[in-house]
Amino acid sequence: MAKVSTNISIDADIKKQAQELFAELGMDLSTAINIFIRQALRQHSIPFEITADNPNKETREAIAEVQRMKNNPSIGKTYDDVDEMFEELLA
Repeated sequence: MAKVSTNISIDADIKKQAQELFAELGMDLSTAINIFIRQALRQHSIPFEITADNPNKETREAIAEVQRMKNNPSIGKTYDDVDEMFEELLA
């Protein structure tokens, strides 16, 4: 199989981190990228799950609290006026 050269643009710091990681795994960046591409071709998809950053514990708890408040409006207090809300919060 003939090899061809391909250029990709990547952040310099990300490239350095990737090279260090792959060196620890006994390969260079080119080998790692080839592994990724071969696996993608085998699976006919990206060979790993792509997700957004997971929120931290505090954010997850805040999201859960909002869900509880939406499901049970008697929890918490609502405001029709932002100024009124801030007056009460800052009192």
